[in-house]
Amino acid sequence: GPVAELEQKVAADPADHQARFDLAVALNAAGKRLEAADHLLAIIRRDRKWDDDGARKKLVQFFEAWGMDDDATVESRKRLSTILFS
Repeated sequence: GPVAELEQKVAADPADHQARFDLAVALNAAGKRLEAADHLLAIIRRDRKWDDDGARKKLVQFFEAWGMDDDATVESRKRLSTILFS
């Protein structure tokens, strides 16, 4: 499916932010929240301004959809803060 194809693209070129972003969206749709967040955080870590800060904006959308008390939200927000403020 699309997840496997996108995983191959990211493995072949870890700097392909669009493929990584698309993979994060696909993983989220498959219910793999932490994995989805990991990929968005990787984009933010490498190039925060990519796509007009698109990875961070998408991650915030995920947080809102998951709920602020969701374990994936809590963990990913901590990691996002570490990236942004260190």
